[in-house]
Amino acid sequence: MARQFDVPTFYKSPVVSTVKEARRIQDPRKKDLSPSILDFGPVRFKLARHFGFCYGVENAIEIAYRAIDETDGRRIFLLSEMIHNPHVNEDLISRGIQFLRTTTGEQLIPFDELRADDIVIIPAFGTTLETKALLSNIGVNVEAYNTTCPFVEKVWTRSEKIGSQDYTVVVHGKRYHEETRATFSHARSVAPVVVVRDLDEAHKLAAVIRGHETAGYFYEQFVGRYSDGFDAARDLERLGVVNQTTMLATETAEIGALLKRALFERYGNDGISHFADTSDTLCYATNENQDATRALIDHRADLAIIIGGANSSNTSHLVELCEEHMPTFFISGPESLISRAEIEHFDLHSYERKRTSDWLPTREPIDILLTAGASCPDVLLDQVMAQICAWYPSASEPDEALIPFLKVTA
Repeated sequence: MARQFDVPTFYKSPVVSTVKEARRIQDPRKKDLSPSILDFGPVRFKLARHFGFCYGVENAIEIAYRAIDETDGRRIFLLSEMIHNPHVNEDLISRGIQFLRTTTGEQLIPFDELRADDIVIIPAFGTTLETKALLSNIGVNVEAYNTTCPFVEKVWTRSEKIGSQDYTVVVHGKRYHEETRATFSHARSVAPVVVVRDLDEAHKLAAVIRGHETAGYFYEQFVGRYSDGFDAARDLERLGVVNQTTMLATETAEIGALLKRALFERYGNDGISHFADTSDTLCYATNENQDATRALIDHRADLAIIIGGANSSNTSHLVELCEEHMPTFFISGPESLISRAEIEHFDLHSYERKRTSDWLPTREPIDILLTAGASCPDVLLDQVMAQICAWYPSASEPDEALIPFLKVTA
């Protein structure tokens, strides 16, 4: 049986929890990716098969709230946002936790103001070896409340293993995301490292590997994204690809396949010894959520609503998948639903919040795809559905919409 975490009840939800439990009973092996349909009459919600808190997030939340209970008058800090969800982080701040850094690494509280008896929570993304050393030198126990996701630690372990075998580590990720900064730090302790953001950048790297571009081209294209002392003539001969666990898993696989082909073209049949298989580092939750979103899209709808923090990488990829097929709104929670005529949402392309009018079709019934990132509490989906249903006087009550699922859980 999967481990049960002690997550505060205010993050749970009566509607979504019922749906998830019914699907778990019906499909314990998680093979059925079809959406769950909640029919309220004039509006129908199609919920992704997988969404919301993953193992790593629930683990982090359990540790953080335990730390709050165990402060004993001591000061309590988070190295940076524990997870990328504003509702969770705001609640932690309201309980006395202070942030030492922003998500981009800007120092908010100098480390020299810390004391050895302070509690410092390491976020789910992990942190760099350098930061751990700084905190340890102060006397802070960095392991007491370390919420680093086990799947992130798995990436570090694999990186260090292939690095010790003379492979260069290629990280598919966003260079200045907390997790990628941490992975970069762990990997470069044993190997040369380079970060690629996407498939386009991987093609540029492959051109250097094939000999179609020069070392100078590499240094120009990847400035700030390779480890000190990186030698493009030497360090691109043997490679292994790992990822920031919140990236598109399919793109990580494509990047790996592309670089593997480039090595074969350069070294012929010997190319197989030049590439390390690291497919076992892909995060299960990222895969499940992305696969479930693709299945959700196949069932079509009038629009999609994706709930999560604007700086949540895993959530942004769900948005990218949906917006290729239908109007898609990336919101933080029910507060983004201003009215039936106006919605506030985050635009991934301009990196700005914007307001859109006439976002909700006037015809009835309408179908809405609904899913959320791995750091989003289920209760926010309940609240979003309730807010939208409130605009339809003839909408059914939740208990009626849940009848098919209650029959399973009874």
